[in-house]
Amino acid sequence: MKRKKSPMRMCLGCQEMKPKRELIRVVRNKDGETSVDFTGKKPGRGAYICRSIECFEKARKGKRFERAFNAAIGEEIYEELKKQLEENNDR
Repeated sequence: MKRKKSPMRMCLGCQEMKPKRELIRVVRNKDGETSVDFTGKKPGRGAYICRSIECFEKARKGKRFERAFNAAIGEEIYEELKKQLEENNDR
């Protein structure tokens, strides 16, 4: 039986292509609401980031999420992402 190949997505931090399931998705829906999507199933435009603080900082500093969504990103989204990354790195 052949296994399905994982789709590749680009990390906004390091700009590297990686399997989708290794990345965290931030999604902006058609109502303009931005949220962190851990399931990868929410409807809307997605932007991806590695599970590393370094990539998060690079993407934030370069305003890459704003560019990806063509809109301002709320501080709470950055806080939620940072909290998740710190929790993952503590394990």
